[in-house]
Amino acid sequence: MVRELTSTTDHIGLVVLDMAGTTVADGGLVEQAFAVAAQQLGVEPGSADHETKLDYVRATMGESKISVFRHLFGDETLAQQANTAFEKAYGELVDAGRIAPIAGAREAIEELKSAGLTVVLTTGFARVTQDAILDALGWRDLVELTLCPADAGGRGRPYPDMVLSAFLRTGAVDGVRRIAVVGDTAYDMKSGVRAGAGVVAGVLTGAHDAAALTDAGATHVLGSVAELPAILRGVGA
Repeated sequence: MVRELTSTTDHIGLVVLDMAGTTVADGGLVEQAFAVAAQQLGVEPGSADHETKLDYVRATMGESKISVFRHLFGDETLAQQANTAFEKAYGELVDAGRIAPIAGAREAIEELKSAGLTVVLTTGFARVTQDAILDALGWRDLVELTLCPADAGGRGRPYPDMVLSAFLRTGAVDGVRRIAVVGDTAYDMKSGVRAGAGVVAGVLTGAHDAAALTDAGATHVLGSVAELPAILRGVGA
């Protein structure tokens, strides 16, 4: 049975959740897909160049992937080629059954929805990859709205654009302080802070540790998204 949230949750009416690392466990697929894309652009596996680029990918988990490739390759044509190769490789890994929900994620989303909150899922991936993940998990109809960077002007995180797009497109709340933003990376935290969200919660199921999340502005650090309903029950107006 889905447990009802108490009225103190009325302070938060819109919850913007990251996907990979927050609600979805992908087991390092980003690094695997990057290796495929980098090799197609002539970056040899095991080389110093590969390791330097991989370190940057790890450090910027949560950022729009095309932005990462623009930084790494310094040329728009190469960045687009790398991004296309990355998305194709990641999609193939998803199709092979290499992802799963974070334990308790679906139940947390359903509990929030049953309490009257609007939940939006966001990602740094392209739409085609986001849709592949949603299809693989059977989550197409789980939430009212899903957003990728292209749906919000193209910049992605750490900009606040996807959070603000969720605010504008759902009309779920009357002010940004009534938004909760949840993610596993410093970039998620920065986007939430820049959007003015009242709750910016980091989870420890993905890329970054508690120190990185806190340094980036997290108001809460959770073991996983499964803890989110309980946290929001304690958030007053």
